[in-house]
Amino acid sequence: MYFTDRGIEELQTRRGDEEVSIDWLAERLQRFVDLNPEFETAVERFATWLARADDEDD
Repeated sequence: MYFTDRGIEELQTRRGDEEVSIDWLAERLQRFVDLNPEFETAVERFATWLARADDEDD
């Protein structure tokens, strides 16, 4: 198991039943980067990947 898998599992356990908007997610990602600028590249890549996820089906 990768270290990040534990964080993903915690997210599922704590918030798995919630519904969130993309706006909420974007605000949380922006806040995270503001507090942790060293992760800006990773968060940007993740956000871009999420934004383009449907393009892979073409």
